[in-house]
Amino acid sequence: MIITSTDEAHAELARLFAQSHRMTGFTGAGISTECGVPDFRSPGSPWMKHRPIDFSLFIADPLAREEAWRRKFTMDDMYAGARPGRGHRALASLVASGKMGAVITQNIDGLHQAAGTPADKVIELHGNGTYAKCLECGQRHELADVRQEFERTGAAPECECGGVVKSATISFGQAMPEEEMRRAHEETLTCDLFIAIGSSLVVYPAAGFPILAKRNGATLVIVNREETQLDDAADLVLRGDIGSILSPFAASQ
Repeated sequence: MIITSTDEAHAELARLFAQSHRMTGFTGAGISTECGVPDFRSPGSPWMKHRPIDFSLFIADPLAREEAWRRKFTMDDMYAGARPGRGHRALASLVASGKMGAVITQNIDGLHQAAGTPADKVIELHGNGTYAKCLECGQRHELADVRQEFERTGAAPECECGGVVKSATISFGQAMPEEEMRRAHEETLTCDLFIAIGSSLVVYPAAGFPILAKRNGATLVIVNREETQLDDAADLVLRGDIGSILSPFAASQ
């Protein structure tokens, strides 16, 4: 069933939330666009102009690492003032209520945590762009320190151990994080309601989780402004502005 009326969407979500014993949230870029964070695939997206550099090239070429950091800081400046939106607050409220076990996200913006969802309840499949890590020893590096040194020297940062420092995101060509994938799989199989929000559902393996939930007997709900390739598999599709659809469930801040 596809619903485009906001009032009907509110009523149907309220009914499903009341019936559910354990929900899992799954989010993509669409939940953050109202916050000023650009998505990847829309026409004119700045991500297309400042495309992330493939992981193998990042590792192999110091000049590629320098360019990757230039692109990273350019993109960060574009949404430096981003704050959690209604969708993030709604999911934070559902997690706080105990209804939602965790939020699986493809996003790297940290807005779920900023909205109040505990970090251990956010499963970041593509990493987190709000800090950096050493690829050798795993030490965390704060972006402000990395940027200051990068702008001073123009050289890609290195860790004290001599390892390569990289934004804590999962780049194209980089292996998916094993622990996060394991946790996402577990959350998917233990829910009775799986709600996918703001994702085009074309990037795998992440996009496989909604189908896994459906096959395991969960009710599958898709909330998105545009059509997705999994709409036909969903029990319910709510098509419209994501913030407006989720706004009744967002705690005011």
